[in-house]
Amino acid sequence: MPNAWSLQRDDSRIVLHFDLDCFYASVVENENPALKSVPLAIQQKQIVVTCNYEARRRGLRKLQLISEAKRICPEAVIVLGEDLTRFRDASKDIYSFLQQSVWSGRAERLGFDEVWLDCTDMVDYNVGLLNPNDLTHSFFCLSQEDPTVGFEYDASTVFGPTYPTHSHDSTSCTEEEAQLRLRLVLGSHLARHIRHGLEHQKGYTSTVGIATNKLLSKLVGNVNKPKNQTTILPPYQPVGHVDATVTRFLDEHEIGKIPGVGSKLAQKIRTRVLGREPDVSEDLLYGGTKESVTVLDVRTHHMMGPELLEEVLGGPGSSRGIGGKVWELIHGIDDSEVGKVRRVPSQISQEDSYMKHLHSFDEVKKQLHILGERLIRRMHMDLLEDEEEESDPERSVPRRRWIAHPRTLRLSTRPRPALTLDGTRQRMSHRISRSAPMPNLVFSLVEDPSILADRLVDEALVPMFRKLHHEKAGWSLSLINVAATNMAEAAAERKDSEGRDIGKMFRRQDEVLKDFRVKVEPDSREELPSPWMEAPDGQTPNVEVKGANMDFAATDGWDSDCSESQQAERCECCHSSIPAFALAAHRRYHELGGS
Repeated sequence: MPNAWSLQRDDSRIVLHFDLDCFYASVVENENPALKSVPLAIQQKQIVVTCNYEARRRGLRKLQLISEAKRICPEAVIVLGEDLTRFRDASKDIYSFLQQSVWSGRAERLGFDEVWLDCTDMVDYNVGLLNPNDLTHSFFCLSQEDPTVGFEYDASTVFGPTYPTHSHDSTSCTEEEAQLRLRLVLGSHLARHIRHGLEHQKGYTSTVGIATNKLLSKLVGNVNKPKNQTTILPPYQPVGHVDATVTRFLDEHEIGKIPGVGSKLAQKIRTRVLGREPDVSEDLLYGGTKESVTVLDVRTHHMMGPELLEEVLGGPGSSRGIGGKVWELIHGIDDSEVGKVRRVPSQISQEDSYMKHLHSFDEVKKQLHILGERLIRRMHMDLLEDEEEESDPERSVPRRRWIAHPRTLRLSTRPRPALTLDGTRQRMSHRISRSAPMPNLVFSLVEDPSILADRLVDEALVPMFRKLHHEKAGWSLSLINVAATNMAEAAAERKDSEGRDIGKMFRRQDEVLKDFRVKVEPDSREELPSPWMEAPDGQTPNVEVKGANMDFAATDGWDSDCSESQQAERCECCHSSIPAFALAAHRRYHELGGS
């Protein structure tokens, strides 16, 4: 490794990675508990996208053809999973539960079934509460406001499995290693508490990884599945003749299994290490090859380093510094922070793939309507909320408001490439896209989503499709995606909102200004609708405002500055009382035809 390259590891954070066990199958099982004891598979198209552990014990696996699954396990229950609504809703509910379990507000979701939590502040707070003379009888405080909310635990030992199974002699640990180990111990107990709470309250089991960054927590959580957790222990840096646990742990992984190293980058690295193109298996699309190249093979390859990786992986279309980034990843260094909780999703999309490719425009238009209606319904679920106050007690349905407005509509397709001269087709995975301003019609809360989808297709999606595919026929599509992007968050009365809801301000002004409302003295005129009205006999009315005394000048609809020196004159045309400084302009108004 070149001396100029310095690997600096940040061990200050404690990150938990939650991976929900057989999520799709678990959602179906929660809806029908009788399915928990039988082999269950979820079908999309003609593929098994996931199955429960009972089905796996009987030979079923992910990405298996349905026909093969039925042959291997005829008694398996197969449930269609084309409609993702139930899975999205369950994922959203689980995510809400997990993000409320930490103080930092950093909870990042990956897909439907993975969530990272940054619990650094909670761990550090509770480290400060420990009694070093009695670690076995510790109390983990879950609230900074109420010290009685929490759970008892043994802070002298890690909860659950660890990597490595047996750590090196703790007496030889440095002070920094001992402190890191203690913080990881507390992280493991917090992971256990949240994991058990998720199972008891929501009915979902999960596997958790505990480490100091997103990369390591995700990988170490895979060591003991299902319904378990694993903590990767120090030393994270080499100590004497003891290798770093992070290095030993990562060296066992195939290069394509490292998060952040995609299938294309992995293939380039394999080719460099092997000195030739590796033999490709049929499931390369999912990261598989016949020849395995491990992180150890890459790390110890001749002259391997960030500069060589940059040479191998760089080029047109690649991000700058990709070699250094991958070099850090294979050494367990990941500086990316756990994302903060987002009130508004960055985008909402609906897509479908087609084993029988779409060839006719009628087929395309039918699919555009299906995806458009799904998109609108999804926008209603994710971007609408009930008004906080009771706007009308007689309303049977609460008033709803948009919390964000997507400004861009995007249409993407994946056409099948044409036949080559030898009669074969190239494998093609890239998409072509077209974007346009989001039509205002989608924000209607009066019309049915199906009717809105018809209008969306005719007025926006079909013209966009025609610009993507100029030819009237001859194309073959394997995928269509419709997305709402470029979110503009609506103003709201929230600390994290980008603006204030002025409509809500006006609706609440009577309540807010009640302490400043004008009060009429009993001895003044019986009715004084407004402080700007003229008092009888040209007298100035006396009014009292809480906290101040004010005199309002006698005017006829004009806002005056209350100065005693202000003079008012009566217009000879309309007989209105006009301030002296405005009389000339008022006369000019009549000269120009004003009545």
